[in-house]
Amino acid sequence: MHITLLDLLRCPFCGGRLTLEDNAALTRTGDEVDTGVVWCECCAFPVVGGIPVMRADDTTRRAIHQLEAGDHAEALATMLDVGDERRADFDALLARGAAATYQDAIAVLSPDPEGTYFVYRFSDPTFVMADAVLRALAQAPGAYAGRVLDICGGSGHLTRTLCALRPDHEVVLADMFFWKLWLARTITAPRCQPVCCDGNQPLPFARGSFPAVVLSDAFPYIWQKRMLAEEMMRVAGDDGLVVMPHLHSSLGENFSAGMTLTPESYRNLFLALEPRLFADQALLTQAIEGRGLDLSRPQSPEELGHEPSFTLIATRQSRVFRHYEPLSPGLVAGVLRVNPLYEVTRRGWATELTLRFPNEEYAEEFGECRRYLPDTLTLDVDLTGPLADAGALSRIDDLRRRRVLLDVPTRYCGGADRAATGS
Repeated sequence: MHITLLDLLRCPFCGGRLTLEDNAALTRTGDEVDTGVVWCECCAFPVVGGIPVMRADDTTRRAIHQLEAGDHAEALATMLDVGDERRADFDALLARGAAATYQDAIAVLSPDPEGTYFVYRFSDPTFVMADAVLRALAQAPGAYAGRVLDICGGSGHLTRTLCALRPDHEVVLADMFFWKLWLARTITAPRCQPVCCDGNQPLPFARGSFPAVVLSDAFPYIWQKRMLAEEMMRVAGDDGLVVMPHLHSSLGENFSAGMTLTPESYRNLFLALEPRLFADQALLTQAIEGRGLDLSRPQSPEELGHEPSFTLIATRQSRVFRHYEPLSPGLVAGVLRVNPLYEVTRRGWATELTLRFPNEEYAEEFGECRRYLPDTLTLDVDLTGPLADAGALSRIDDLRRRRVLLDVPTRYCGGADRAATGS
């Protein structure tokens, strides 16, 4: 946690400012706080692994006691909820250091369908669509004019996009689950400022702190929707931008639908910022076809009809709503790897890729990725090692657009790095 984050943080219960306690719990390097305790008039909150935890429950109280006793490793294990049954695996993961990948960490911290979802997140259709929306909006002057808040952002996949789009601006990632934030800070989006908080409670940030607020996928799972909508608009301010890709509609069919509302009801929650709605299917098609993104033609709730999901963009900045030209994939932020959904087979100097879904459930929910990921593909280049054939560079942008090659964090998954950038 950078010390300046205290200027933005507020207690979610009393709204008070926070003070960093100078005691045995505190470890810091310059302006970066790794562990410590922050407090207001009503509560104390732990900072563990550089992440302020703005929750008040038995887990955070136990972590505070461990920090104040100097047991920083125990406080981290407590917040990660590894427990006795997974502690040996977690310690082994830490011992591997930089050799441990995101995939390795998921196997320890989330060995379940959600973990599978996260491992393959960079190429699933909901990410492809949301990523395209965020990249398009970055072309609008002033759209991301200052700090950006990614609420319920999980382990930082879209946060990484926001960090790349605005390298000079602070990006704050908020999520209820500490282990997701720890992965984001450690591997996925290390430049972000993570804050652990509950979206069903008031957001722990000062009014008007974030000119842009993003919440993708998660809003239908929030029970206190009215409160969170008001909180998002509060921290965005009167001239702010709220972007909400992939809202599940109660009028359509969705996997793991959550507690859905109609398009009209979602829209009504954000009326103060003049929201506009766009069908996800149309946005995804535009993103796949690489013909830019048309945000000049919003749809009414009636026009959306039984669309399963849609994107809500709320802002008084009318210049945001226009047609955006397609963007090239750009420079590689991390490393290029073959999409982990592919089985890679060497055939002499060629490489054969075969699409393999991790399980039937994943194939059923995210099978639409076949619109851009071919079932099989043979490339006249060795993808099991560094690219040696300069002639192959002409295909890299196309393979990246189709998500066959992914720009991922250095420690994301196994495979050989591609030491090349887009043409």
